[in-house]
Amino acid sequence: MEAIGRLAGGIAHDFNNLLTVISGYSEIVLSTLSAEDPMRESIQAISDAGVRAASLTRQLLTFSRQTELELRVLNLNEVVREVERMLRRLIGEDVLLTSVLDPAIHNVKIDPALFEQVLMNLAVNARDAMPTGGKLTIETCNVNGDRDYAATHPQIQTGPYVMLAVTDTGSGMPPEARTRIFEPFFTTKEAGKGTGLGLAVVHGIIKQSNGHIEVCSETDVGTTFKIYLPAVAEQVDAPEALDSGQAIGGAETILLVEDEKAVRGLALQTFQSNGYQVLTAADGRDAMLVAEEFRGPIDLLMTDVVMPGMGGRQLAESLRSAFPKMKVLYTSGYTDDTVVRHGILRKEVAFLQKPYTPLSLTRNVRAVLDGTTCLATSEQ
Repeated sequence: MEAIGRLAGGIAHDFNNLLTVISGYSEIVLSTLSAEDPMRESIQAISDAGVRAASLTRQLLTFSRQTELELRVLNLNEVVREVERMLRRLIGEDVLLTSVLDPAIHNVKIDPALFEQVLMNLAVNARDAMPTGGKLTIETCNVNGDRDYAATHPQIQTGPYVMLAVTDTGSGMPPEARTRIFEPFFTTKEAGKGTGLGLAVVHGIIKQSNGHIEVCSETDVGTTFKIYLPAVAEQVDAPEALDSGQAIGGAETILLVEDEKAVRGLALQTFQSNGYQVLTAADGRDAMLVAEEFRGPIDLLMTDVVMPGMGGRQLAESLRSAFPKMKVLYTSGYTDDTVVRHGILRKEVAFLQKPYTPLSLTRNVRAVLDGTTCLATSEQ
């Protein structure tokens, strides 16, 4: 786990820079094409591939526990209802999807996006186990983890839990496969039909959320995955306000500091097309020279966190005396662990994770400049 985690973290930076360029320019080109344009389908395919690649990178980092969870208080029934339509398209018409949801379910605290990933991965696994069709059932209920229950479930401590079960009527697994099912890169599927990461990711997300997952399976009968999450007394968090989905421009001056030339070019084009005045630099020392020569206020510093020589945090602190009103937006393609070690605590500053798109970039920049709640996230 540690070795694979280091490998995932090591490739994340370069890979996320590449994905920023791929997804960013795909979005720009798509915005210029009409619905009837013969090139639109090809460009959309490139964009979709970028999204899938970003998802795979996040799965690697999640399973190796090198990504930070954005925990929210949720009702699992609501999560299931929200993803049901997507799951129906995912599993196909020959698989009957049924939900049996306890209306008195307790709330839990988990990352909603990652839990949707859990449901999707389990649904894909179930679909692959039922190539000629079958039945998929999602069930929720409250579980009282008393001493007797904890005695037969050693991974569960005493206290209230919410249990979510995903059951299929597929081919099932033999005992030797069940013991290895959560191992990374282990798969019972044919070559080329599975990465062996899906269930490892599920296991990583649940464990990182202080939960437990177990599997019951019998050959030619089916499989049930049971997820146990600690119940919480807090009320469900209010949903985030939706915006219009349009990029918002401005006339402010932005100092853009990015050591990856292609990413810097994408951000520069995005800012200029939305009316901003932009100063660019390839690293921290270059940015200091640019700022010294510029005659006027700098409204926003957008800087990569990790750069050769002077890092983003040091750069921001060095410029603060000359530009006391300057806002700062940090960005990085590295994992959370690397970002934290460079002095950036994501919960305390505005931070945009790569890969990002022109739309997510302009939304975040506008939010930071206006002093409103920053999205501070990648939209991949």
